[in-house]
Amino acid sequence: MKLARPFWLWAAGLVGVMAAAAALLRWQGRLWACACGYVLAWSGDAWGSDNSQHLSDPYTLTHVLHGFALCGLLAWAAPRLAVRWRLLAAVAAEAAWEVIENSDFVIRRYREATLALGYTGDTVINSLGDIIACGLGFLLALRLGLWRTLAAFAATEILLLVWIRDGLLLNVLMLLFPLESVKQWQMGQ
Repeated sequence: MKLARPFWLWAAGLVGVMAAAAALLRWQGRLWACACGYVLAWSGDAWGSDNSQHLSDPYTLTHVLHGFALCGLLAWAAPRLAVRWRLLAAVAAEAAWEVIENSDFVIRRYREATLALGYTGDTVINSLGDIIACGLGFLLALRLGLWRTLAAFAATEILLLVWIRDGLLLNVLMLLFPLESVKQWQMGQ
C-alpha cells in the first residue's frame, strides 16, 4: 500500500495543475470554448478563426514538442526523480507557459511580431488540450528514447514548416527576434 499514496498525490497534482491553469486562464479573460458555439476535437485550418479555439489544431503539435524537450531537460536535471513526478513537473511547466502565452503582453507580441495579426488568445479548452499534448509528448519521448525523439522532433518541425509555414523553433525565433524576410515567407510572398 506504500505505493498507492504517492500515486494519488501525483494524480491529485495533475488534476490540481489543470484546474489551476483553467482558473487562471478564465481570470485572464479567456473564453471556456469557441465563441462559435460548438467544440471541435480538431480544427485543421491554422489561419482560420477556429485556430486556438477548439481542443486541438496544428499548433498542438508544437506542444507535443514541448513535451519532448521537457522530458529530456528533466531527465538531465532530475535523473533520480521518479518519472511520474518529472511528468507532473513537465505538465506544470506547460500549464505555466499556457498562462504566460495567453497574457495580454504575449498576445500583443504575437500580433506585432508574427503572422498572428488577429490572434486573441487560446480558449481554455485549447490550452488544456495543449497541456495534455505536452504530457503525451513527454510520454512518447520516454518510449522513443533520445535519438528517435530527436528524429520525431525534426520530422514534426519539417511537417509544420511545409504545412503551415511555422513550427516551434520558427515560432520562438519570430516571437523573440522577428525577421521581416521570414514573415514574408510565412505569408507566401
